[in-house]
Amino acid sequence: MLADTLSRTRLHDTTFIIGGAALTALLAQVSVSVPGSPVPITGQSLGVIVAAAALGPLRGTAAQVLYLLLGAAGLPVFADGASGVDRILGATGGYLVGFVPAAFLVGLAARRGLDRRVWSALPLFVAGQLVVFAVGVPWLVTVARLDVAKALGVGFTPFIPGALIKAAIAGVLLPLAWRPKKQAGNP
Repeated sequence: MLADTLSRTRLHDTTFIIGGAALTALLAQVSVSVPGSPVPITGQSLGVIVAAAALGPLRGTAAQVLYLLLGAAGLPVFADGASGVDRILGATGGYLVGFVPAAFLVGLAARRGLDRRVWSALPLFVAGQLVVFAVGVPWLVTVARLDVAKALGVGFTPFIPGALIKAAIAGVLLPLAWRPKKQAGNP
């Protein structure tokens, strides 16, 4: 992971975790409403996959848990400055909760070097986005009491282009970030 190329202390780890949560919170403010859907298009999942790849499975997951805790505690870190436990328990909460397993799995794959080349990073980051949907859509079915077809129509299908764009952005950024490390002789 990129974070491992820097000196490792508990202070560094804590700073990285806070930074990962802050990145997700910042990108959550990039939000566009989707007509007919309770779920907005946001930059959050881009923050999740970039932080997870850079930090690895443990720190990346911790960053997303911190993000959820900050939002639950009332800090305006969710989309459009929202916060509160009710947001996590509401219709869009599954997407927020999905950030945790997505961060773990992307971080685990990054530990194996899959974030270092575009050809492996792009599918990895698409998979990370799909993990978020795999938690978010069933949650939407349950909480919003939608049938599966409707939930897919309002909670998945409209987000496919954005998910692919975010995966492409991360799929280019992470390999570029690794380039100076490779030139310096680091793996």
